Amino acid sequence: MPGGVSGRGDGAVGGPGGAGDGAVGGPGGVGRVGGWPLLLGVRHHGPGSARAVRGALEAARPGVVLIEGPPEADALVPLAADEDMRPPVALLAHAVDEPGRSAFWPLAEFSPEWVALRWALEHGVPARFIDLPATHTLAWQAADERGDGQAEGRGADVGPGTTVPDVRGDPLAVLAAAAGHDDPERWWEDVIEHRGTGEGDAFAPFAALEEAMTALRETEEDGERGGGPGDPHDRDLVREAHMRLRLRASEKEFADGVAVVCGAWHVPALRRRVAVGADRALVKGLPRTKVDMTWVPWTHRRLSRAGGYGAGIESPGWYGHLFAAADRPVERWLTRVAGLLREEGRIVSPAHVIEAARLAETLATIRGRPLPGLGETTDAARAVLCDGSDVPLALVHDRLVVGDVLGEVPVGAPAVPLQQDLTRVQRRLRLKPEARERELELDLRKETDAGRSRLLHRLRLLGVGWGEPIASRSTGTFRETWRLRWEPELSVRIAEAGVWGTTVLSAATARAEADAVIAGGLAEVTALAERCLLAELPDALAPVMRILADRAALDTDVGHLAEALPALVRSLRYGDVRGTDTGALAEVAAGLAERVFVGLPAACAALDADAAEEMRRHVDAVHTAVGLLGDAPAPGHGDLGTRWRTVLRTLAARDTVPGVVRGRAVRILLDDGELAPDEAARLMGLVLSPGTPPADAAAWIEGFVGGGSGGGMLLLHDERLLALIDAWLTGVPGDTFTDVLPLLRRTFSAYEPGVRRQLGELVRRGPEARGSVTTTGAGIPGFAADLDTRRADAVLPVIRLLLGHNPAPDDNELAEAAP
Repeated sequence: MPGGVSGRGDGAVGGPGGAGDGAVGGPGGVGRVGGWPLLLGVRHHGPGSARAVRGALEAARPGVVLIEGPPEADALVPLAADEDMRPPVALLAHAVDEPGRSAFWPLAEFSPEWVALRWALEHGVPARFIDLPATHTLAWQAADERGDGQAEGRGADVGPGTTVPDVRGDPLAVLAAAAGHDDPERWWEDVIEHRGTGEGDAFAPFAALEEAMTALRETEEDGERGGGPGDPHDRDLVREAHMRLRLRASEKEFADGVAVVCGAWHVPALRRRVAVGADRALVKGLPRTKVDMTWVPWTHRRLSRAGGYGAGIESPGWYGHLFAAADRPVERWLTRVAGLLREEGRIVSPAHVIEAARLAETLATIRGRPLPGLGETTDAARAVLCDGSDVPLALVHDRLVVGDVLGEVPVGAPAVPLQQDLTRVQRRLRLKPEARERELELDLRKETDAGRSRLLHRLRLLGVGWGEPIASRSTGTFRETWRLRWEPELSVRIAEAGVWGTTVLSAATARAEADAVIAGGLAEVTALAERCLLAELPDALAPVMRILADRAALDTDVGHLAEALPALVRSLRYGDVRGTDTGALAEVAAGLAERVFVGLPAACAALDADAAEEMRRHVDAVHTAVGLLGDAPAPGHGDLGTRWRTVLRTLAARDTVPGVVRGRAVRILLDDGELAPDEAARLMGLVLSPGTPPADAAAWIEGFVGGGSGGGMLLLHDERLLALIDAWLTGVPGDTFTDVLPLLRRTFSAYEPGVRRQLGELVRRGPEARGSVTTTGAGIPGFAADLDTRRADAVLPVIRLLLGHNPAPDDNELAEAAP
């Protein structure tokens, strides 16, 4: 928490002292349990401090345990004893009026605060939080975003591990330097983490660290006195004043003694004698906002420094292992590493583990360390288990050192209604959130998978990115593939989305209707209609379609219409798969297509190179959409396919249309069988005649055989087209060749290497030697003059299998079997 000792580990400080005359503190040694309060200063998130806190609480047996954290969480303390509560978890506070304004207090199994909380619940001792209330913390955050103070960020983690610069930011680095160490983490491990349980006085480490922190804070006294209300130093003073007030109140209430678990940096401030009136003056008049608080699952990855709402530790998996291992932590850790590597197919034997453990011990001795740390075990694993390679070691770091552990919270934990509904749906669909990224393949013909698809699409509409759709291995519309990964901040997104409704269905419907009203363009509305179909939101689809029809009627930009049409047609296909009535959608799509047909020829005139390339992409998209519309015709619009081919013939014949568009129109007609090969060759010959500017001719070639249209194979199998391009290219004047070269390179560089190689071979042989592949098959081994139907029929059973049908005998086989 802000101002506490942060980083990758944990520590211990503090000691009991007396209180009197309105001041906190007083004489008393930590080793003498008779003195109260017992101040246990810790370094957040570390097994050493957690073990030390547990040992000190067992020795002192206080009547109440006070923990650094927001007091609003006091009502949530009993949930920590629930058997369904599994750390890592976090306290989440968010502003009621603006759920996106939030703060987290993460706790892992090895966090001293969590250990203190669990000890209190197990021993029937009250546990309370004493830090500054979240109502003030989030109000300060709002002031920061308005520019009234120093920005702390949206959704900031104000829990264990947050730092500020200089000595206050990393006091352990200063202590390590004073001890002659250049690595504070290594120093901390040697001094605290490698101390065994029950070694020496249970209060000794707390006393030593309190003394060190007191000396460090003395160097900071001048800085703490200035800075203004936005200064984080002053905010620490306010927090510490509130802690002292809560500590005084607890001392009056509980006669059996008070134990405080807080960041070691705060212990000297809690020990200091300060008048009650001065503390009350500091906390008076603070900004406030109404907040809600609950427990949410957290992850080890989010505890790491690289993970967004981090908590300042780089190796949470390693620290969790140290805390849980009863004995021989190095041997147990290397055994886990070996198990992971074996799962990935690497050969690792027990002898490897034994040798790696010996090497780790040897490295620790050479380096003067009391026990092997993460560095020694990593070096040993690299040398022995990974054969010196960092590739498998990266997997070990990701899966074990950091880890994908996701905590769990009880069903009874407070939550917004939307979160409660989402939890119910997740359980019904057996779709459990996981911290580890995974792929989920869905078959929409199955009811459970269809329900999962609807849920994930609805959450995406609400801005909850639990899943991301990716390219499926199947080309059918009845399959979807998702990449899933649950992140803790999604709890905030769910709280934000709660303003749209109390269930996932109602919230997604309301959000879709609102997005349709504020959509900036026609393409945005069509994309939203597609998402409504995917999410199966019939109540939202009707108003979205009304807005879509109105926008389409008013939009005269052919580019906008052509951009919107493909999404509409895709929606028709999705509707067919999901059994949705898409009659209104088909009507709008057909009307949109007709308007594109009418306006496209005029829109293709007088375009520069960039606009022409964009229009070529629109032509491709419209052609694909019209082909799909043939399966779902709308009454009253005639044969859209025939009308589209008429438009393509118009584009191919007009000289005012850019070459790249004309070339693509000719290619589409040729591929659809609407243009004879001789006619296509004639049109190409006209374009490549000497009277055509070379740049225009190169653009026509790019449209005809470029853009990923399979033009390379077309040239391989049609000598006439290749000969025309070859003859034109060799006749381009030298002064204009450099102008058309970029276009040609862009066109031919898109071909597969094998296609480019065969084209080069054909061109090298020259027109006299290469012959026609389509007529004689000469020049390329494996091509015959005529089609071998028997060899072609041999692939039919395989094709049937790929399409999901049982293999059946072909006509030739039936004829041979007939008597």
